[in-house]
Amino acid sequence: MDVPANHGSSPGADASSASRASLQTVLGVGCTLVMCGVALVPTVRILCAGTSESVRLTWDLFHGAFCIGIDPLSAFFLLPILGLSALAAIYGGNYLLAYRDKKSLGSTWFFFNLFVAGMISVVIARTAFLFLVAWEVMSLSAYFLVTFEHEKAEVRRAGWIYLVATHLGVAFIFAAFVLLGRRAGSLEFDVIQDMPATDSVTAGVVFVLATIGFGAKAGFVPFHVWLPEAHPAAPSHVSALMSGVMIKMGIYGLVRIVTFMGPPAPWWGLTLGALGLLTALVGISLALHQRDMKRVLAYSSIENMGLIGLALGIGLWGWANRLPTVAVLGMTAALLHVWNHGLMKCLMFFAAGSVLHGTGTADMEKQGGLMKRMPWTASALIVGAVAIASLPPLNGFVSKWLIYSSLLRCNSSSTGASGLAPLLTIGLLALIGGLAAIAFVRLTGVVLLGSPRSKAAELAHESSAWMLGPMAILAGLCVTAALIPRVVTGQMRHVLDQVLGTEASRSLLRLETSDTPLQIVGVINAWTIVAFVAATFLLIARSRKPTRKDAPTWGCGYVKPTVRMQYTGRSFAETISEHLLPRFLRPRIGGQLPRGLFPAESRFTAECPDPVSDRVYEPFFGRWAERFARLRVLQQGKIHVYLVYIAVVVVLALAWVSIRGLWGTA
Repeated sequence: MDVPANHGSSPGADASSASRASLQTVLGVGCTLVMCGVALVPTVRILCAGTSESVRLTWDLFHGAFCIGIDPLSAFFLLPILGLSALAAIYGGNYLLAYRDKKSLGSTWFFFNLFVAGMISVVIARTAFLFLVAWEVMSLSAYFLVTFEHEKAEVRRAGWIYLVATHLGVAFIFAAFVLLGRRAGSLEFDVIQDMPATDSVTAGVVFVLATIGFGAKAGFVPFHVWLPEAHPAAPSHVSALMSGVMIKMGIYGLVRIVTFMGPPAPWWGLTLGALGLLTALVGISLALHQRDMKRVLAYSSIENMGLIGLALGIGLWGWANRLPTVAVLGMTAALLHVWNHGLMKCLMFFAAGSVLHGTGTADMEKQGGLMKRMPWTASALIVGAVAIASLPPLNGFVSKWLIYSSLLRCNSSSTGASGLAPLLTIGLLALIGGLAAIAFVRLTGVVLLGSPRSKAAELAHESSAWMLGPMAILAGLCVTAALIPRVVTGQMRHVLDQVLGTEASRSLLRLETSDTPLQIVGVINAWTIVAFVAATFLLIARSRKPTRKDAPTWGCGYVKPTVRMQYTGRSFAETISEHLLPRFLRPRIGGQLPRGLFPAESRFTAECPDPVSDRVYEPFFGRWAERFARLRVLQQGKIHVYLVYIAVVVVLALAWVSIRGLWGTA
């Protein structure tokens, strides 16, 4: 997605277009802020108090009652929806002005507000019918936001992939609710919650359906293929909301379904944990090769959703095996990372959007040297990269700490060969962390350091305060969450009680004070930040002292070094990709090598397609598309032929009814 340049037009048209765009922006941003502000007060009150509030209205006999409500679980997921949507609206108000001469912004802001309202409705719906309606509103409005630049073929393709993936997921969610409603005799959540214990077979089927349906929205492998297509196509503030908030609706739905069925079976946690670990490994491995900044962040979101799935699986396994410490640690890690990832990923997408806004391109190989030209954006990008790589002293490190602690507790609670699985998972988790650090060192190094690789990078400019302000707020929240982790996890006690039982908050309190010293983690983060600030001031002070005149850097024998003599993103990750990753996760290399003493030409290409999409989904849907294309012979375009079709169908239907009636009387 490239930001369009402003072209000259008549002064009257410019004034009219700018005035209309400003009015649409003010109304769109204002509606979002009012909606989020009104809902924020009851959300915070319910999350802190642990109470619940609901509204029940008569609807009709077929659809049941219209019931909405907020309980601690809803409030927990509602808080990032409201806060991040408000920041995204402020950011997007300035970001979208680059399109004011090309597009009408009114429809975009309409779908943006509908998108936010849909996410809010998902978490406050208290009937399955209303939940599915809200889910569709959220999904369809996101589709129109993703296809904002629908005149581009790649954007239309991304929109169709997203639409197909989300509706396949809805089919499984619908089936899960049908089974629950049939068992409970109602589609209302309160009735489903109070139904007798579901038999193990039905509960297992519901869990599998929910994992597939909600996992498609969350981006679990192999249902993740829409994320790396949709995120680069959408405007950056929309990408931030989709990655930071919308995909968490999959986690919310899965947790909500689990609360309906009581204590889980042990294999639920093992399945979800294995799926999360696979998702994290595949996501971060594919992030190493991407050239598009937003595509890197999309695969990073897949990785982080895998980490949440892994932690959630550990929590379910501990709950099933009556290990409250393991259950509380795993569930706390999952919930904490829901908040942390929302902050980190919105910050990263805002920073990537600022780079895109300042340079006109998201291609990493056309950037470089932006640290000098966009210092505030570069600072925000570095803070987000450190956080998302789960490095101290920021909030991503706290979430990862809790996941490691839960795995160690699993190991100490297991005996025999079963104790090896947590240790193996710890090793794989460390590998994921190392790959994440490499991926974001690559991203920040190629984009911010070195020399500009294109004219666009040379002419880059810093973004306005309306875009930098939300980034500063998110960076501050990432630091704050890392310094006071006990305060943050303390807000989850009522959610844990609702999901795991009334003793969960007591177990969390014991863990905070003894087994898992989150306070010590906060102190470590605080001293690390102090040391970093002190070192920065020392470097600044030393740089101001008079030194010898700078001399040119030795050019290794080259008479005139050029910007092409820099590490590229591809070369930086080459060693890892060629020697560590399995073959199906490596980039596809092609080209023509130089031959002879005086080669005429040579080429090098490196493609990074998604292996699941490239080798599974595209061939499968391609084959079926060819088969269904043969049915076009039925589409004659002649009315009398269609009338014959109708007559044949009616005759066959009547014949079937007659035959069925004869069988009934026999």
